[in-house]
This record gives sequence, structure tokens and C-alpha cells, in this order.
Amino acid sequence: MSAEGGSKAIVAALAANLGIAVAKFVAFAFTGSASMMAEGVHSIADSGNQGLLILGRNRSKRAETSKHPFGYGRERFFYAFIVAVVLFTVGSLFSLYEGWHKIHEPHDIDDPLWAFGVLAFGIVLEGLSFRTAIKESNLTRGKHSWVAYIRRARAPELPVVILEDFAALIGLVVALICVALAVITGNGIWDGVGSAVIGLLLAFVAVVLAVETKSMLIGESAVGEIEKKIIAELESVDVIDRVIHLRTLHMGPEELLVAAKIAVTHDDTAAEVARAIDAAESRIREAVPMARHIYIEPDLDRARTKPENAG
Repeated sequence: MSAEGGSKAIVAALAANLGIAVAKFVAFAFTGSASMMAEGVHSIADSGNQGLLILGRNRSKRAETSKHPFGYGRERFFYAFIVAVVLFTVGSLFSLYEGWHKIHEPHDIDDPLWAFGVLAFGIVLEGLSFRTAIKESNLTRGKHSWVAYIRRARAPELPVVILEDFAALIGLVVALICVALAVITGNGIWDGVGSAVIGLLLAFVAVVLAVETKSMLIGESAVGEIEKKIIAELESVDVIDRVIHLRTLHMGPEELLVAAKIAVTHDDTAAEVARAIDAAESRIREAVPMARHIYIEPDLDRARTKPENAG
């Protein structure tokens, strides 16, 4: 995924959520619907989340410093984790509270046409935003399933937007069904049920996002295909017999640290080994442009060295 991958999806989601939030709060003012209030808060939280993703992108581009010699690439993971926290605290807990309150103190929905109109409007806008996120994700998803893509993606923005938009669409459908049931049955409890279901949905999405971004904050290696490519480039250099071991670490979504121990023979001179390391670094950077920091340590291949007194 390129450094700018996902920008269009973030902007589309931000615009959609701001427009939907305004419409939902207007509908809440006319209807008093708890589901509409929960959905309005959900859209406000999502709008703030897109702002956090944009802030994380901008801050991650700062130059390296003596205090942060590997740069600020992980800022994107940090702000994605904050998104999960906001989604849980602001979106989920508020929706659950509103649902509990409305179930215990049901309130009839006034002017339900407002609610139906705004929910339909929201479904259209969220659908367009979701479609944009899907199209951008398909550029890098390859043949992986959506679950695998979200788990494997090292850039956090598109998975966050996809999960948020998916949750928003499901939430809007739930709100529409529950408002309809409240109107048809004349029982405001259904409105509270809708708010509670939306809260549980947001809690689930928040936990998934938190788990995935926490893993990146702690430090994840490159995906298997990338590591295989790095090993192949290392072992393509004549002086390098084999790779003894390889360690990779994402310093940012598009920034990789590579540390490798390579096997050389005792007959190789220091100059030959140095030239081989330079050639290996050049080949790795050409094959894997995200490999920004490369450290290669030569060592004798003791596993293949025969003792002198061996018969």
C-alpha cells in the first residue's frame, strides 16, 4: 500500500459522516428517537476518527531526529489505536447508556417520517463512502479475504475506514428496523433496543481495531512474502552462502527495518564481504522499497564448518 493509499477513502468518510451527523441530530430534535441520538453520536465519533487518521498521517511524515532516529512512522498506529478508544468510549458506551435509559423509560417517537428520511439519506451516503473504501482497498488486497486483509494490512487507515463504514451501515439498518418497529407497535422500547444493539456493534468493532493496532504498536514483522523476497535477494549475492536468520520490523506502514545475519566462508576477505553487503543492501532496496533501515552482520557458517580433526 502506498504512503498515500486510503486518502480518498478517509476524505469521503469524513464528508459523509459530517453530513449524516447533522441530519441525524435534526431528526432527533424532531423525533426524540434514542436510536437517532445514538447514530448521531456515532457519526460525530466517526468524523473525529477520520480527523485523527489524517492527523496521524501528517505527523508521521516528520523527519528523523536524534531522539527518534527511525522517524515517526508509528504515529499512524498510535492514532489508529486512539480511534478504537474513541469509538468504544464515545460511540459504544453512550449508545448502550441511551439504550438502557430508553428501555427503562420508553418514549414514543414523534414525526417518524423525519427518522425514516434521515436514515435513508444516511444509508446512501455511508454506502458511497463504503464503496470508495472498498475500491481503494481492492488495489492492494489481492486475493486475500476481507478478514485476512484487515489482519495483514500494515497501513491502518483503510481497515479502520472499512470497519467504521461497515458498522455505520449495519447500525443505520438496525436503527431503521427498530424505529419502524417502535412506530408499528407503538412501543418505544424497540427504539432503546436499537440503540443498545448499535452500542454492542460499535464495541465489537472497537475491540477488533484495538487488537490489530496494538499489535502494530508493539511491533510486527513484514508479511511472509516480503521476508522471502529479502532472503532471495541476500542469497543472490555470490559471497553470501545463506541467510542464517532474518528479523524485520515495521517502523511505520511503509517503513521497514531489516536485520540479517549472513553466512560467509573463512576464505573471504573483509573487502569482499563489505562489497557483498553493499550489493545486498542495494538489491534489497530495489526489490523492497519500504526497507529503509538495513543492518547486515556477516558470520562464519558454523553449522556447515567441519572440525579440523574430523575424519
